[in-house]
Amino acid sequence: MISKSKIKLIRSLETKKGREKLKLFVAEGPKIVDDLIHAKFELEELYEDIEDIKKISFLQHPQSKLGLFKLKINQELRIHFDKELILALDGIQDPGNLGTIIRIADWFGIKHIICSEETADCWNPKVVQATMGSIARVQIHYQNLISFINSLPSDYPIYGTLLNGENIYNENLSNKGLIIMGNEGKGISPLIKDRVTKKLLIPNFSHQESKAESLNVAVATAIVCSEFRRNII
Repeated sequence: MISKSKIKLIRSLETKKGREKLKLFVAEGPKIVDDLIHAKFELEELYEDIEDIKKISFLQHPQSKLGLFKLKINQELRIHFDKELILALDGIQDPGNLGTIIRIADWFGIKHIICSEETADCWNPKVVQATMGSIARVQIHYQNLISFINSLPSDYPIYGTLLNGENIYNENLSNKGLIIMGNEGKGISPLIKDRVTKKLLIPNFSHQESKAESLNVAVATAIVCSEFRRNII
């Protein structure tokens, strides 16, 4: 039987402060746990008794496996700038959006995501769950985005989705570059927007007077990544 002190410790991992203090995060579900183990994440504790899991789970419907893993901190940023697409997230706040974007990156073979310091914590249990195991395969780096962009080669293409951009379906897209996706409500911040060298637009095809004003950022990320990969097939 799991102790009250252990329950309290695990429940504290719901907060960023608790995760940073204990250097641990929670993963739930057989697939996510197994993917993390396969990716050489260090497993601290594994729970497979459903009655224990019900006491510590963050899910409405607890699953049959829950793992405590050690945080991967300060992963070395090794990017082949001559042939890689990179995602940059400028202030993504919703954990579900962040987790879905990580899963999208995994699907489209994007190995690195650069997150602004204002972006949600990728080790949040809701983010980890939304990735469905993809967090085991995509490296997430938190950096000052301006400093990171300034460190890129001068001719490195920097893409961003903007209302004054060019129709993405008509553009010849590169197999390398930085793709910036902005905050759910505010979009790409002004300082970052000034660094965009290739402005893209996902056009709205609706002809109704009343129509959606914008796309969910995770949906937009999927469309953009799909177009980049379609251009190199």
